[in-house]
Amino acid sequence: MLEAVAQYVEREEQRERLRNDALAAWDHYQATGLYVTADEADKWLAKLEAGKDAAPPKCHA
Repeated sequence: MLEAVAQYVEREEQRERLRNDALAAWDHYQATGLYVTADEADKWLAKLEAGKDAAPPKCHA
């Protein structure tokens, strides 16, 4: 039972971190207007996942 509660708490804490990150990203976009497309982000992340040293994509305004 204790393990189930601990797992639940961990999931909820992770969910809250993701929510806070998303809100911070939205606030940053609202303040700056800077963004990258999902395709650009996916390609960059795929390179990182493959072990390549890749610079993040340039932001658009």
